[in-house]
Formats: sequence, structure tokens, C-alpha cells
Amino acid sequence: MAKKILFVCLGNICRSPAAEGIFNQKIKDKDVENLFVVDSAGTGGWHVGNLADRRMREAALSRGIELTSRSRQIEDKDLYEFDHILVMDKDNLNAVKSLIKDDIHPVHSKIKLILSYSKKSQLDEVPDPYYGGQNGFEKVLDLLDDAIEELLETIID
Repeated sequence: MAKKILFVCLGNICRSPAAEGIFNQKIKDKDVENLFVVDSAGTGGWHVGNLADRRMREAALSRGIELTSRSRQIEDKDLYEFDHILVMDKDNLNAVKSLIKDDIHPVHSKIKLILSYSKKSQLDEVPDPYYGGQNGFEKVLDLLDDAIEELLETIID
């Protein structure tokens, strides 16, 4: 049975679609696409239906990664449908955990900060590049690439 992975940030137009794209590229390169269902979402709904931010799409494409997903807002049911929910920062981690309404079926253990898998960075959070320059998008891609490589080593059977 495929493992379901959900990446989450604030608006689902920069960090989480980048994580989704990187993850999809890595599983394609490793020829394990059939082992995963991958998605991304935002804790806010401002950009629902939109493609990822143009700057993030361009930065990712320069690395051979195409970002084609459309923004959506996380839903309560996602907490129970996904095996791993990987969040970009502590504010969004708290927002995702606030969706938990059912203490009988615990889901806390599968909700983690994505950079908890990073080997190269001392950061806990993936910074939001939205209001910064192009270098911020590149830094996000570097951080996610490292963390996702380690994540895959952890969860591929």
C-alpha cells in the first residue's frame, strides 16, 4: 500500500509545493513512484486554486523540477488520510495540530517539522521566501532537498 505524504506551509504557493515537487522528482529518479501518494496544502486559504508562486516555479525549474500542483487548504480529514504530514515552520505546525479534534485516534506522531530530517542545516524551520529576494527561494530549495533526501532514506522500505 502506498504511503501518503502531505507537505504543509502557510499559503501553499512557495515552500510546500516546492517540497512536493522535490519529493516527486526524487521518487521518480529512484523509480519508487508507485510507493507514494504526494500532496501539499496550506493552513490558509488565500491562494486556493493557484499555481505556486512564479518565482518558486522558476527557481525549481532551473533545477529540473516542475511545480504543477494547485494550492489547497488543509482539511481535518487530511490528518487521518496521510501517513506523514511534514510542516515548514512552528506556526504552521501549531495550526495543523489545532485541527485535531479526535483524541481517540491520535495523529500527533505523524506531524513533524520537515527540517527535523535535515542533516546539513541547524535550522528548525524553512523560512518563507515570499517577501524576500530570489536567494530566499534558492535557500528554501536547498533546505528541502537535503531534508527530503533524508526523509526518503527513513521511509523507503
